[in-house]
Amino acid sequence: MNAKPPKRPVLLAGSWEESATPLDVVNPYDGTVVASTFAAGEAELERATQAAVAAAPGMRRLAAYERAEILARAGDELRRRREEIGRTIAAEVGKAIRDALAEADRGVQTFQAAAEEARRIAGEEIPIDLAPHGKGRLAFTRRFPIGPVAAISPFNFPFNLAAHKLAPSIAAGNPVVLKPASKTPLSALILAEALDRAGVPKGALSVLPMSRATGERMVTDDRFKLLTFTGSSSVGWGMKARAGRKRVLLELGGNAGVVVDETADVAHAVARIAAGGFALAGQSCISVQRVYVHRRLYERFAAMLVEKVEALKVGDPLDPATDLGPMIDEDEAGRVDAWIREAVREGARVLTGGRRLGKALYAPTVLVDVPPDAKVCAEEVFAPLVGLFPFDDFDRAVEEVNRSPYGLQAGVFTNDLRNALAAFDRLEVGGVMVNDVSSWRMDAMPYGGVKNSGLGREGPRYAIEEMTETRIVVFAP
Repeated sequence: MNAKPPKRPVLLAGSWEESATPLDVVNPYDGTVVASTFAAGEAELERATQAAVAAAPGMRRLAAYERAEILARAGDELRRRREEIGRTIAAEVGKAIRDALAEADRGVQTFQAAAEEARRIAGEEIPIDLAPHGKGRLAFTRRFPIGPVAAISPFNFPFNLAAHKLAPSIAAGNPVVLKPASKTPLSALILAEALDRAGVPKGALSVLPMSRATGERMVTDDRFKLLTFTGSSSVGWGMKARAGRKRVLLELGGNAGVVVDETADVAHAVARIAAGGFALAGQSCISVQRVYVHRRLYERFAAMLVEKVEALKVGDPLDPATDLGPMIDEDEAGRVDAWIREAVREGARVLTGGRRLGKALYAPTVLVDVPPDAKVCAEEVFAPLVGLFPFDDFDRAVEEVNRSPYGLQAGVFTNDLRNALAAFDRLEVGGVMVNDVSSWRMDAMPYGGVKNSGLGREGPRYAIEEMTETRIVVFAP
């Protein structure tokens, strides 16, 4: 007889509670129920919002060392629970276990970085005697917490991207209400447990799965002073339009391009693109999607990439040998299959993959001869798919990367310093990875995009800057 899935209460204003709406979390690989939690309704969200507003003065008064110690204690607990966290991520997302454990490690690093940054939130002395009427005066600035934060995190990195919302909010001295993705809320609830045990003031933290309609109230509620959202571009920019006077931080979609010039180490580029295009079944906003390869290398590169991709193991996320598991659900697998078939009708060719493997599993796919306006090239595919494009001129390849309405990160494989610097200067993205793929990220770095890909920067130091206000004081003689 199968064991009944565990029930997981939600954190509502410092209290662990159940609601009237149960929420089953389903493993996308085999359809089993991982655990049952609860969806918040309007009444629960209102309680959380009122508690966040009430907690704001107390959070503001916390000393830097107190905020840092809360984050450090939470990080220590998360480190001890690494295996549990990794298995939870693998089960609720379908992420390969080694990638899930890597995400668990990254979440701990995010908390460590936020704890360190909490100790060095600083202002500066301002030279105020630049005009005669400022002579003899002294001025300096401090950064103050912005106030209650509304945070919305996505399904694909349910642990670490939730950590990027919660840890900087606490470091800055802000109460926060987090809406995790309804398909993958369990990892965020583990974060809530760790922070609750670490001593976050009661009322300052709520982690509540909820419907999109309920979450919309967070977007429009002026009691929240900042909205931080990670998700699709269409949803994010729509939220910004409805957010009113609050500050908005958006980390949105991508359509990442990678350029491989004629001086590149081909074997290295192939290995990194096979990893960067297919990990998590390509469900990352910085996953490699478009690869521009110098024509002299193109045929050899394509053959090597196909060989590498066909060696990837697709299957059970909990099998240590698995390279990529399922997409988040069967509908997403069906969507990408339809996009690929549409591209083939328009002239694209499938070098490998291009088929469903059952349920939500999709074969890692390499396409060539893709029309530039096909969905698999022009839009965010968010799937295990890479398209290859030959080029003769490096400057033209950069222009092709920039044709996208997205601009999150890009990669350039080259041993020509001039090309590396030209790419950094001219690529319209938030980050350029030289001799690596667009999907490389270190959690302390500034991370975010331009154009349709977002607004503002994440990374604890940079998120804290977004989550605080600068105030100046001037002393007269």
